[in-house]
Amino acid sequence: QVRLVESGGGLVQAGGSLRLSCKTSGRPLSFYAVAWFRQSSGQEREFVAAITGSGRNTLYADSVKGRFTISRDNARNTMYLQMNSLKPEDTAVYVCAAGSVLTTMRKYDYWGQGTRVTVSS
Repeated sequence: QVRLVESGGGLVQAGGSLRLSCKTSGRPLSFYAVAWFRQSSGQEREFVAAITGSGRNTLYADSVKGRFTISRDNARNTMYLQMNSLKPEDTAVYVCAAGSVLTTMRKYDYWGQGTRVTVSS
């Protein structure tokens, strides 16, 4: 069992940066692949980025590739999403997830409640 709690969301101007954190508890984070998804108002939840338990492999949505970086600190049971060059279309509730298999689909085993990111123009 894993509990995930996101933080770091807020309001930022276009072109700015923000770092989201996801603190986990219940089991060591190294047991799981972890991912970030986002959901805008009226839209389905979409994949953003993921990283394997070892940190050796990462996946990114095309829309964020080159701007966002996912990372993890297993010793602190925390994963991060560094978001640079933010655009208004990045506005969404960002949710972290953990599971046994790395995937871009919404098939992770554990989910956080989300943190809101608003990018103004």
